[in-house]
Amino acid sequence: MHVIYNIGIILYGLLLRFASLFHAKAKLWVHGRRGLFNQLPDVSNKKTYWFHCASLGEFDQALPVINLLKEKDTSIYIVVTFFSPSGFLHYHKRNHKADYVCYLPLDTPSNAKKFVSHFSPEKVFFVKYEFWANYIFAVKKTGSKLYSISSLFREDHRFFKKSGGFFRSILNQFDFFYVQNKVSSNLLQSIGISKVEITGDTRFDRVIDNKNNLQENPILQHFLREEKAFIIGSSWPEDEDLIIPLINNGIIKEKIIIAPHDVSETHIHQISKKLSVPFIRYSELEKGIELNDEKVIILDTIGNLANAYSYGFYAYVGGGFSGSLHNILEPAVFGLPVIFGPKHSRFPEGEMFIDEEIGFSIQTVEELKKRIENIKTNSTELKTKTIEFVNKQAGASLKIVNSVEAK
Repeated sequence: MHVIYNIGIILYGLLLRFASLFHAKAKLWVHGRRGLFNQLPDVSNKKTYWFHCASLGEFDQALPVINLLKEKDTSIYIVVTFFSPSGFLHYHKRNHKADYVCYLPLDTPSNAKKFVSHFSPEKVFFVKYEFWANYIFAVKKTGSKLYSISSLFREDHRFFKKSGGFFRSILNQFDFFYVQNKVSSNLLQSIGISKVEITGDTRFDRVIDNKNNLQENPILQHFLREEKAFIIGSSWPEDEDLIIPLINNGIIKEKIIIAPHDVSETHIHQISKKLSVPFIRYSELEKGIELNDEKVIILDTIGNLANAYSYGFYAYVGGGFSGSLHNILEPAVFGLPVIFGPKHSRFPEGEMFIDEEIGFSIQTVEELKKRIENIKTNSTELKTKTIEFVNKQAGASLKIVNSVEAK
């Protein structure tokens, strides 16, 4: 099976090279890895820890752990790798303590051996559900400690299928799993993996830290003029088609901040064409264009959404119609009840929010209208419940760090 896996990896790399001729993201993936081994830093005699993240969301889960480790021991040299261009291109917008960041080379046996040999990390952390076989086997051959943090498993994962023996052998290389929930723990136990602790989702620590270090945004303050906004975060076209008619006909009366998932000029233009109320772009206010009676501001920039939620009354978070629900913890930490689409089964926080009655799944315009009315009627109670729930989830990062240091 390992041979088949390696053939698949090689074919995957060739496919991406071909796709890079036509697809911008594939081009970034390929070009970002060119000459990578010639650029690696000298880490001789350094105490190196390596964190691997698929993308920016996983980096947000790694960050609280990275920061705690650095606070406890400033001599640690932190290496972070990304699989996705979206993580590598935007990680610098986070306040982080990583010493070196790069793409993860393609998971071939030779790349894995060369990369792991160069850094010789004492401890390695794979975040959530990134499991690259050759890197994992290479790490264990060096005697490094290997951990999975904020792990999340579902019954349909290949590890738990009858034909998943090879993939189970990958999981068996790990020294310990720090999982998000009981479902994940039970699934690992069912295949004989007992070195598991339910520590929760480290993103709660991340958003709480963001709130505690909040920076004011003069542009949004100028736009809102002390009003609270309805915030549409990380929206996709399906979300915008649902909400914008309610904006245009005045059913949503608050000022509105729209932060689309895709900030390309094409998508911003599509949103602009759908709006029939006065609006302005964030970049226009940055350039000093005068504000008039605009009801909507479109965040056509990256990096402002997490703090923008602090100016909100309630929020709608996108991706729930495509099965790619975005971060609902970011608005919740500020006490904003959250509305999202129906496809959230892969995101346990969605179910948690629904169970606690601080998050609400909708499918139609009518459901959205009723939910907005309900939130406004119970806004004070919902804000208190939401903040209390988020704060109760804190501490996963400290549990992980304390456990890792004790092993």
